[in-house]
Amino acid sequence: MAILDFLKNKNNADTTKSKSKKTDRKVSVEKKEEVAKVKPEFVTAKNVVNNGKFSYEAVKQPHISEKATGLMEENQYIFKVLATSNKYEIKKSVEGIYGVKVLSVNKIKIPAKKRRLGKTEGFRKAYQKAIVKIKEGQKIEIL
Repeated sequence: MAILDFLKNKNNADTTKSKSKKTDRKVSVEKKEEVAKVKPEFVTAKNVVNNGKFSYEAVKQPHISEKATGLMEENQYIFKVLATSNKYEIKKSVEGIYGVKVLSVNKIKIPAKKRRLGKTEGFRKAYQKAIVKIKEGQKIEIL
């Protein structure tokens, strides 16, 4: 019957797709075995190849103050960063987001400060910031 032919065609298409998936799995298993045969090297920040992967979460926002604007003349920019991120992650994040070459990263911990509003006492949150030095001649547009 012509009405049910589309169901037969659909079943035939599903079987051909499942066959191609099985062959893809075999190829990926072979690639994994080839990678396993290669002797692993000690991975450091210097020998990791940048393959375009970076995290937007490492850098929260630029920190704008008088000191930060003064440091812009010296190719240094200040960013509020995630407390758990390390210098290498911050470097990759800034390079990926702004498209500049980062020369160095310095992290600073800003402690919580006691604040008071009337009788209520509390603390302002602690945070971390990073001073990022970029290559001469490059610029980041923050404002």
